[in-house]
Amino acid sequence: MNRREKEHDNTDEKMGKFISLILRHHPESVGIQLDAHGWANVDELLHGINVSGRRIDMEMLERIVQNNNKKRYSFNEDKTRIRANQGHSIKVDVQMQEMIPPQELYHGTSERFLDSIKEKGILKMSRQYVHLSSDIETATMVGKRHGKPVILVIDTKQMCEDGYTFWLSDNGVWQSEDILWKYVKEIKK
Repeated sequence: MNRREKEHDNTDEKMGKFISLILRHHPESVGIQLDAHGWANVDELLHGINVSGRRIDMEMLERIVQNNNKKRYSFNEDKTRIRANQGHSIKVDVQMQEMIPPQELYHGTSERFLDSIKEKGILKMSRQYVHLSSDIETATMVGKRHGKPVILVIDTKQMCEDGYTFWLSDNGVWQSEDILWKYVKEIKK
């Protein structure tokens, strides 16, 4: 990868994080509104970002959506609207599919949060749902963002039997309401 390509990737990554902030938490920061399902008008988003002093065009936005390793964003069919697939702290209904999960899912966190989780459970905090991974590798990456990672193995089979509901986002992230400690089967450090 040459220097120009690296600069391009770095710029796209920074802009991708800004777009995530807008579409998941603060659409008002660039003067836009999301509809009830989290969709933003693409032209308004581009205009709002450009007015904020950053530079973006449709080509860059398409590249960010296409290359995001977490598949955080989706366009509608004609690319006139865009939304974040999950992780919102604002109330939106991204129309996730209610599904029966595998018998176990994984939650990545930091070792420093373990005592609180044992006491209170896994809480959605400022998000709409608790995020769960179907593989240990992804959960480990999530846990590393906050310190020394700890992986909690969740007994989703028992949770389903007890009436919990699970949803699967378009980008493959499993989600549920708060999870009581009694559903943690194992701790992997």
